[in-house]
Amino acid sequence: MLNRQIAKDYRFWFLLLALATMLSSFVYPTKIEPRPTYQIIAIVDITRSMNAEDYHLDEKTVSRLEFVKHTLSELLLQLPCESKLGLGVFTDRRSTLLFDPIDVCTGHNELDAAIKALDWRMAWAADSRIASGLFSTLEMLKDRKETLLFMTDGHEAPPINPRYRTDFSSVKNKLKGLVVGIGGTQPVPIPKYNQRGECEGFYSVEDVPHRSAFGESDLNPEKIEGYNARNAPFGSAETIGTEHLSALNESYLSQLSLEAGFEYLHLTEPQTMLAKLEASNIYPVVKNSVADIRWQWAILALSLTIALWL
Repeated sequence: MLNRQIAKDYRFWFLLLALATMLSSFVYPTKIEPRPTYQIIAIVDITRSMNAEDYHLDEKTVSRLEFVKHTLSELLLQLPCESKLGLGVFTDRRSTLLFDPIDVCTGHNELDAAIKALDWRMAWAADSRIASGLFSTLEMLKDRKETLLFMTDGHEAPPINPRYRTDFSSVKNKLKGLVVGIGGTQPVPIPKYNQRGECEGFYSVEDVPHRSAFGESDLNPEKIEGYNARNAPFGSAETIGTEHLSALNESYLSQLSLEAGFEYLHLTEPQTMLAKLEASNIYPVVKNSVADIRWQWAILALSLTIALWL
C-alpha cells in the first residue's frame, strides 16, 4: 500500500529526477561542441601622444594608453577559451612583437600582467610615423594567419610630408585586421614626463616641430617665404601650429585602413572591440572544444526542485 502511494506521489518523481540530474553533472560534466575562437595580435602605439588624457574610467580621467590596456584586459575575459592573443608595440617607424599569441584562458594571468606592464618608456625613439609603423607591422606579419589590431591615435610627430606617402600595395590584403583609432576628437595637451616618469607639465608650442622638414616641400616654391632649394626648401619663416596638442586623426586612420585592406574602429568603449570583430569580415576559426555543461544540469535540477512548490 505504501509503495503504491509513493508511486502516485508526483513529488517523489520530481525529487528522483532532480537527484538523477545532479548525479549526471558528475558523470557527464562536459561535452564536445563547436566554438568560435580568435587568433589576435595587438600592436599598441606607445608614443608620447598616447599619454594624452581624454578617456574616462570609473569617473576618472585616464590616458589613451591606460584605456587601451584596460580594453585589452577586458577582451581577454570576453574571448572564448582556445582563442589566443599576442602583443607588440609601435614607436618611431616600426613595430616589435613582444611575444606570439598565448591561450587567453590558460595564459590569462601572464597576458594580463604583460598588458598592464605596457609603458611609454618602452619606446626606443620619440618620433611617430604611423603609416610607416603600420607598413612595418604588415611586413612583419604578412605570412601569418592571425588577426591584427593596430591601436593608435594617428598623431604623426613630426608632421608627415604629403609628398612621401607610404605605398601599401605590396602588403594590402595580406592580413585581416582592424586599425583601432584611440582618443577623442577634441585636441588636448600632451603631458611631459621626465626620465623618472614624473609629470612636469605639458608640451608647449616651442617644444615640437609644426611642419615636416624632410625632403622637398609639396608647396610651390613661389609660395614659400624664404625659399632656398638647397638650404631652406621649406622656407626660413618660423611655423607655428597646434602639434603640441593631440586629437584622434580619424580621417587619416580611416584612409590608412583602406590602403592596407583593413577595417576601421574608433574605440569608445571596451566592449566595442569584440563586437566589431564579430560584425566584421574577420571570421573566427571554429574548433571542437570541451565545454563545461555542469551548470546546465544544475539549472535543470533546480527547476525540478522549484516545481515541487508550484
